[in-house]
Amino acid sequence: MTFSLILPMTMFALAASISPGPVNLVCLGSGLHHPLRCGLRFVTGATLGFILLFMAVGLGLYGLLQAYPPLLNMLHWGGIAFLLYISFRLATASGSLSAQGPETSPGLLTGAMMQWLNPKAWLASAAGIAAYTNGGIEQISWFALIYLPVCWCSLFCWVWLGKVLQRHLRTGHWLRWLNRLLALLLAASSLYLLRY
Repeated sequence: MTFSLILPMTMFALAASISPGPVNLVCLGSGLHHPLRCGLRFVTGATLGFILLFMAVGLGLYGLLQAYPPLLNMLHWGGIAFLLYISFRLATASGSLSAQGPETSPGLLTGAMMQWLNPKAWLASAAGIAAYTNGGIEQISWFALIYLPVCWCSLFCWVWLGKVLQRHLRTGHWLRWLNRLLALLLAASSLYLLRY
């Protein structure tokens, strides 16, 4: 691993992690409706899920899935269904801050599972590994170590943004509209995947 790759890998990880996507929108919604510790559980699960996915893709999982199209199709449709389910839950949320406690918040396992069903995560993994590594386990491991804090901090920023919005949107009316907007964006991102 050459040190000249650390900055480009970090910049790639930051761009891929902080740009809007399904997981980022759920982080925003979690920050908006739940205590900070709940958002941190989701962020930690999503980060660890992504790192496991990243390593698996680097070790050949994506190539294996491409060799068996039915498995790739199951993952594709499962991801779309899961994103639409999360969109529905967000769209039907009451807009009440007090009614949604920690027990209804997306947790560690949901975060991890979302990454495995998130096409953005698969594309970021495949593109990053192809662009910045030689396919060797050492370089892939170093890249994963770089990705770990960058991904966690990026997702935390979205939870924090939800907390900031929560302070400014005190009424249920505005929260319901923001929930519906987030649900619409999440549903649109999943329906966009129907093209592939």
